[in-house]
Amino acid sequence: MLGASTLALGLLLPSTTLAASLIASHYTGKLFTLNFDASAKTLSVTGQATGCGTTPGWLELYPADKTLYCFDESWSNGGYIASYSVASDGKLSMTAQMKTSGNSVHGLLYGGSNGKGFAATVEYSPSTLTTYKMPLTSGGQTLSLQKFTLAAKGPNSRQDVAHPHEARLDPSGKFMLVPDLGADIVRVFSIDASSGKLTSCGQGQAAAGDGPRHAVFLSTKNNATYPDVMYTVNELGNSVSAWTMSYSSSCIALTKTQTISTFAPGKKGGAGTKAAELRIAGNFLYAANRADQTFGSKQDSIAIYTIDPATGKIAWMEAANAHAYYPRTFQINKAGDLVAVGGQTSSNVAILTRDATTGKLGDVVATLVVATPGRAGEEDGLSAVIWNE
Repeated sequence: MLGASTLALGLLLPSTTLAASLIASHYTGKLFTLNFDASAKTLSVTGQATGCGTTPGWLELYPADKTLYCFDESWSNGGYIASYSVASDGKLSMTAQMKTSGNSVHGLLYGGSNGKGFAATVEYSPSTLTTYKMPLTSGGQTLSLQKFTLAAKGPNSRQDVAHPHEARLDPSGKFMLVPDLGADIVRVFSIDASSGKLTSCGQGQAAAGDGPRHAVFLSTKNNATYPDVMYTVNELGNSVSAWTMSYSSSCIALTKTQTISTFAPGKKGGAGTKAAELRIAGNFLYAANRADQTFGSKQDSIAIYTIDPATGKIAWMEAANAHAYYPRTFQINKAGDLVAVGGQTSSNVAILTRDATTGKLGDVVATLVVATPGRAGEEDGLSAVIWNE
């Protein structure tokens, strides 16, 4: 039987379990297993792993298989894709490694009989979308490579070439969407599940200078087979956009319907601000701002929007303290009551409370500096953090 003090403590904590693990990657080439003790309000490093090159930049966890895939962003001498088995305590053991051309800023698995027959990566500076046949092997080779070009340079100085930033699988698993920061478009590809072939079938046009980076999906209809709304976070424009999604047997048609700043009405970010990550939970949308320092020195913000569940229309709600500097990464846990924020330059993981009813982010429950802090404006520090659940 629980004592009175234990019961009282439980009433003060989020509804999630009292202990949880997370996985973080760092631009020193290491992956870290973190333990979050909700009762003690502490974070601690419980394990380390290597094998994802010198610059591990993106993590994809497949909980059913207890497998983690890491994609290396190394931009010289090639990179790696590495897979890890995830133990019950969250510790990682590398199971396979494959050499890549490098500069992969995002990757995931798709196709095949189980949705994991192939891997796709996007390369920022080479302007490419690359696929590989699974499983990973040391002698594995590229299955296909598509190089993107621009008809003309964009209005932002960073839009000199195409810069794909994500290979996003739609919920049906039949299409892949690639936000292109350099081209101001979201590219759409149909998937041949048996061969892994990706065929360009359409695109959505963003506004000039938006620089779409990441996307998430929403269904406004109960028991819908496919989503009908997509949101993108626009790194160069410091904004988020809403899009309608219309499915056919051969493609997805995208139409942009709305764009809202990642800053409160009447406010703007500085020259170095960059919108980074996008998440959706319930009827709320969240976007991270890097280097805005809205809440003081080295204290950046997370923009929060309400979502009209009937239409998908978004409206500005408020800015919340990210309790991190240059928050490149954040993720909401399954229970919806905690948010893990990764500050790239501050190199800290901060666990924040979240009210699932109001959507508001609250106090810091725990924070921990992982490895070495980065340098402002440089590609170092913490690169990703995810919940292991």
